[in-house]
Amino acid sequence: MAVVSPLAKYKLVFLGDQSVGKTSIITRFMYDKFDTTYQATIGIDFLSKTMYLEDRTVRLQLWDTAGQERFRSLIPSYIRDSSVAVIVYDVANRQSFLNNAKWIEEVRTERGTDVIIVLVGNKTDLDDKRQVSLEEGDGKAREFGVMFIETSAKAGFNIKPLFRKIAGALSGMETLSSTKQEDLVDVNLKSSGNASQSDKQGGGCPC
Repeated sequence: MAVVSPLAKYKLVFLGDQSVGKTSIITRFMYDKFDTTYQATIGIDFLSKTMYLEDRTVRLQLWDTAGQERFRSLIPSYIRDSSVAVIVYDVANRQSFLNNAKWIEEVRTERGTDVIIVLVGNKTDLDDKRQVSLEEGDGKAREFGVMFIETSAKAGFNIKPLFRKIAGALSGMETLSSTKQEDLVDVNLKSSGNASQSDKQGGGCPC
C-alpha cells in the first residue's frame, strides 16, 4: 500500500504599511484578478492555496494583516509561528519604503533567524510616480540580508515568480540572501495560462 506523505504547510504573513498592496498581491495570486476599489483590511484575513511544484506539493497559508496603526498590537502573535514574512512597500511611496526597517525588526524580534523574509516593492505599474528605485530596494534587501523582488499586483507582474521564489526558499533551493540580478525581475517567464479557480479553502496553483 502506497504511503501518502503529509502535505507540507507553511504560514506566510504579509506585512507593510496601509495601502501598499498586500491584499492585492494575495488576490492576484489566488484568483488572478485585481480589484480597482480599495478596501482596507480589517484586522487579519486568512486564505490558503496549494502550489503544485515540479518535485512536490505545498500548502501556503496566507495571512493578510492590516496596515493601520490601530491593528499593530495584533501582528506579533501572527508573526510568531510564521515560516515566511512578506514585507511589502509601494515603490511610489517613499515613506512606506523607509518603514521597512521597523517591520523587519519586528519580525526578527519575534522569530530571530528562523524565518524567511522577502522584501517586495509593489506597484511597478506606477513607474512615472516611482520614488524608490529597483537598485535602492535591492540595496536595502542586501543590507538586511533578505530576499527581494519587485511586483505589480495590478499588472500581474512577478506575482507567480514571487511565490515560486518563496517556495524555493522553503525547500532550501535558494538562500535567504538570494538577490542575484536574474532573480529580481523574471520578465521572460512564460505565463502558465489561465489561472485556476480557487476558493478560500484553496484550489490548485499550476505554478
